[in-house]
Amino acid sequence: MLWRCLMVAACFFVAGTVSADEPAEPLPMTPAEEAFAEQMSRATLVGNFTVGEAGGEAKPERYELGDVRKVGDDQWLIPARIVYGDKNVLLPITLPVKWAGDTAVIVVDKVGFPGLGEYTARVLIHDGRYAGYWQGDGYGGHLFGTIVKPEPAAVDAAPQ
Repeated sequence: MLWRCLMVAACFFVAGTVSADEPAEPLPMTPAEEAFAEQMSRATLVGNFTVGEAGGEAKPERYELGDVRKVGDDQWLIPARIVYGDKNVLLPITLPVKWAGDTAVIVVDKVGFPGLGEYTARVLIHDGRYAGYWQGDGYGGHLFGTIVKPEPAAVDAAPQ
């Protein structure tokens, strides 16, 4: 599930890579990076995840993003509200984003997260959609969906 990917990636933030409260000077960005920041900032990822092998039951997922910004080489701050079950968490996450041409790839490689285990994930972001896989200790699955931008009046409600 994408929330697992984001939770795992939170360890980069907790480790002190970037503080969400620190003002950051704008960094130079390629056209692909500018498009990524625009597409992801204040967007909602609405889709599904599976657990298990191909053909597993798809379950709904939703992630509300704040202002997404580049904070270093291949490092991006992605504030995300993650709602699942009885959890409602807002995490300012710093994580690596790699590029395959104009396609962003969020990468998590065998990262240990206290109490949750070790995770690996790849999530592609392109043209209003996301897709990828995630895996943990003995389980994993796929994730996919659309990236929805809010109506102009709803922009003020997104997490910072």
